[in-house]
Amino acid sequence: MAASGLGLRRALGSSPRPAWRRAHWEARGRLKPEYDAVVIGAGHNGLVAAAYLQRLGVNTAVFERRPVIGGAAVTEEIIPGFKFSRASYLLSLLRPQIYTDLELKKHGLKLHLRNPYSFTPMLEEGMGSKVPRSLLLGTDMAENQKQIAFPKYEAFMNRLALAIDPLLDAAPVDLAAFQRGSLLQRLQALSTLKPVLQAGRVLGAQLPQYYQVLTAPITKVLDQWFESEPLKATLATDAVIGAMTSPHTPGSGYVLLHHVMGGLEGVQGAWGCVWGGMGALSDAISSSATAHGASVFTEKTAAAVLVSNEGRVQGVVLQDGSEVRSKVVLSNASPQATFLKLTPQEWLPKEFVEKISQLDTKSPATKINVAVDRLPDFLAAPNAPGGQPLPHHQCSIHLNCEDTLLLHQAFEDAMEGLPSHRPMIELCIPSSLDPTLAPPGCHVVSLFTQYTPYTLAGGKVWDEQERSTYADRVFDCIEAYAPGFKGSVVGRDILTPPDLERIFGLPGGVSIRLGASPESVLIVVPGASDARSPSTGPQGPPLSFPASPGGGVMGAAGRNAAHVVFRDLKSM
Repeated sequence: MAASGLGLRRALGSSPRPAWRRAHWEARGRLKPEYDAVVIGAGHNGLVAAAYLQRLGVNTAVFERRPVIGGAAVTEEIIPGFKFSRASYLLSLLRPQIYTDLELKKHGLKLHLRNPYSFTPMLEEGMGSKVPRSLLLGTDMAENQKQIAFPKYEAFMNRLALAIDPLLDAAPVDLAAFQRGSLLQRLQALSTLKPVLQAGRVLGAQLPQYYQVLTAPITKVLDQWFESEPLKATLATDAVIGAMTSPHTPGSGYVLLHHVMGGLEGVQGAWGCVWGGMGALSDAISSSATAHGASVFTEKTAAAVLVSNEGRVQGVVLQDGSEVRSKVVLSNASPQATFLKLTPQEWLPKEFVEKISQLDTKSPATKINVAVDRLPDFLAAPNAPGGQPLPHHQCSIHLNCEDTLLLHQAFEDAMEGLPSHRPMIELCIPSSLDPTLAPPGCHVVSLFTQYTPYTLAGGKVWDEQERSTYADRVFDCIEAYAPGFKGSVVGRDILTPPDLERIFGLPGGVSIRLGASPESVLIVVPGASDARSPSTGPQGPPLSFPASPGGGVMGAAGRNAAHVVFRDLKSM
């Protein structure tokens, strides 16, 4: 059964919503006492699942606790006149089928592809009047070759991405069904092996080398390809970003793969900005869902999942005490919130609960959103006389990336409970592509920084003083590469791991790593799958958690969950 094949192309009559908003997001539809399906949380995966289910004739309602939809994919005007992609900030991994099936362009989605996409300036002493070196990478391989020998590495990684790509659109292999399921469940699980076997055929005799990419430290992989330390450090940032790991940590290569296996507008590996910020993507998905009859409600917090005496899910209880009945519940909340807080514990096996409670959600990331009154002026690439954006301004700008040792030292600081003394910084300026995000002449700057531990050493907490001290340290680093940056700052929004957890419901502040692992693509992992919670009866209650595959704004988890839920509803 292909979810995309059932009437997903019919014309839609609603007009797209504005690309950004700070105020209350109006509810679509009137609250009814019963739906076929309820989705907890209007993150992008929850919205994708709702959009697919509604197209398949499953009457669906989405309940979001915040006044804005999108989860981490939101646009918020934190500083008057400056509109920030407050958490997630770039797009590449969203599955191509979702663009087409949900007709997102028709619902207002506009993208800006970045080319070049990566800029690494270097701090170099004793240069006199010479401009420091820098590394600029883009989709033009000939231009890349002027700076580095890159094509063979790109071809190697692209083949691995090609092999894994089909796995993203299929439910992962359910080993539990093989081990403990009925004959029918075992036969159904057997069919999920097909894309895994196909991936093996694509990789062929080079399978051992590709296995190393997924399991070895990324430094070991990159050392086999390159000699340039700035290049290795630049590529290594994509292997550790959002993860409490060092470039020397085994398995760090898989996150790097996430950053080459996406694409936009048919360009493999391309990353881009959403016109109006990431919230515009969530708005387009929601518009697609509501145009077909789905209902999306904000400031409606699900307090508990309703379970019958027979162990079947019956709906949800909202925070105001009202009950909403449904045949199935999908949770876009974290697995910890879903199974440890919302679901009655007596219906969950102790072993399952223990596995959920042990999920690794350590995040190293602090996101800082900055409003500035002019573009950063880098020593390695001075600004144009008129102050207009140059190609490197549209890139992911990597700072403190002269070599991989710097990244490892930043990681070691966090292991001691200390914010990195010289943090890894990814700086993006989305307003260099989309001027609607800031007043004329001004810009919004996104700083994704690490490493910052969730729990600080010495009993300290992330209070305002600690936040400011760390942000000042980050700004000092930027100042060294782009003198005058600190003087350009109009305002800032500092989000440490506890802040990301509190505001966006990201456990531990984790932004990309949960579900971003090889096993979450290949096999069912509790909390990293579309798995129904194991409970009484042959099928268990229809409670789905869309989180496989995980990592970034991908949407595959929501699409896969909708696919599985629709199949289950047909068999009920």
